[in-house]
Amino acid sequence: MEAYQDMFQLQKYPSSAFARSYSSEFYNILLLEGSGTLSVDFTDYAFDGKIALFTSPYQHLSISADTDFEVDQLIFHGDFYCIEYHKNEVACNGLLFNNIYKQPFIRLADDEIASIFEKIRMELSQKEPHSEPVLRSYLQLILAIASRIKKREQQLEADSTLHPIEQFRELVEQHYLTQRNTPFYAEQMAFSQSVFARKVKKHFGKSPSQLIQDRVILEAKKQLHLTHKSIKEVAAALYFEDEHYFSRYFKKHTGISPTHFREKVGISVVADLSMR
Repeated sequence: MEAYQDMFQLQKYPSSAFARSYSSEFYNILLLEGSGTLSVDFTDYAFDGKIALFTSPYQHLSISADTDFEVDQLIFHGDFYCIEYHKNEVACNGLLFNNIYKQPFIRLADDEIASIFEKIRMELSQKEPHSEPVLRSYLQLILAIASRIKKREQQLEADSTLHPIEQFRELVEQHYLTQRNTPFYAEQMAFSQSVFARKVKKHFGKSPSQLIQDRVILEAKKQLHLTHKSIKEVAAALYFEDEHYFSRYFKKHTGISPTHFREKVGISVVADLSMR
């Protein structure tokens, strides 16, 4: 295992530093206050005010804004803090990270999370060896608070009238392994393809094909990170014709090969157990 100092870092950057697409093997938590557009995996999200943004390894992020502002970037590797291992405590895997159907940030009404960032910064500035358990505890607290906020946001959405196009999400979860073409889903929902595409784009901010692709890639990343399956076995589990087609598909949508992803992100300490 690498020294944890290389796997857990907190830095300040101007937002212009993220003007070009950024991705890495780390999980990211970014605090920012301003207005502009975030692009995560090439989907745009408008933001205004104080937010906390969450991205997973090898997601592509860029920030576009008329004026520059500070961004606090906290990065951590899965070997430093395993999301899957702590999922019961922080309940954030699939909520804050890896949620392809929702915007990847939460709106902040106070400085509660920012104050924990400052405690982390103070701990990292100490001359004596930093306390790894303390840093993990701070990170866990951030994730728990953010998860609470995200759940509250989702509850407010659930309290409103459920949009009919939400059925598409359920259909994708049921069929994405074997049905990756938009016409199948349009037919299931009794829409013409053009009407269906327009409604999905308006509600989810992504086209139907992009959502299906995102779901396939998300599952591929999980298989690579959470199992010991070979690339060939992962390809078969995801119903690809062969591992070469799977590798081309994965690289097209992530920018890296499945082998490179596994080398950098690693195989989780809870591999196979968390896939049950």
